[in-house]
Amino acid sequence: MKLVLEEIMAVRGTWSLLACGTFSQGIHLISGNVGSGKSTLALLMANLFSPSRGRVERDGIKTLMLSTQFPEFHITGLSVTEECASWGLNPDIIIPSAGLEISGDVSPFSLSRGELKRLHLACVLGRQYDLLLLDEPFSSLDCAEKERLCSELNSRTQGITVIFTHEQSVFPRVDQLWEIADQRLIDLGKMPGAIEQWQNAPALIKKLISTGRCPANLTPSDILEASCRTHG
Repeated sequence: MKLVLEEIMAVRGTWSLLACGTFSQGIHLISGNVGSGKSTLALLMANLFSPSRGRVERDGIKTLMLSTQFPEFHITGLSVTEECASWGLNPDIIIPSAGLEISGDVSPFSLSRGELKRLHLACVLGRQYDLLLLDEPFSSLDCAEKERLCSELNSRTQGITVIFTHEQSVFPRVDQLWEIADQRLIDLGKMPGAIEQWQNAPALIKKLISTGRCPANLTPSDILEASCRTHG
């Protein structure tokens, strides 16, 4: 199972993005600043945006889900119960798994943005997909909910998961790291070596690298271990 970007060029007005690379099973993190092209790349991978050049090859991928940054774009149910049912999921399981203390009778649009995001992500992660594309999944979540999401992602053992984010603090365990810089998608490689190639790494990770204490991965425990490591 793999997704291959074959010399892709995406164009929107005067802006363009070049992308080439292979995504195999595991968790891939694509970092990039706001406006760098992460959402456009997610749409390309989901076959919802056509490249001006190149092609997207999906080998062995039969099921696909794109979770966009804005959870309200996904809502189809008039109540939380109906929304869960639209995913083929049991609300009595999904509501607690989202950390929500609400009635299934309430409208999804009566929830705060953060609560709605949690409900949406619980529905997304309640199903299995060959290719799961998560565009800014950490937006609207506090630190505790970001960590909960990372725990859920770390438990995924099947399929290809691609996370598009400008998050700087909380990450799941990542298999392969990518970044968008200078209007190009750059394959930084597999962990842990990829971290040292990360041009726009968060400040703490850059500091650790500069002192020779590169973390083994991006999880909070990996960062803590590297921070506490002494030279010897």
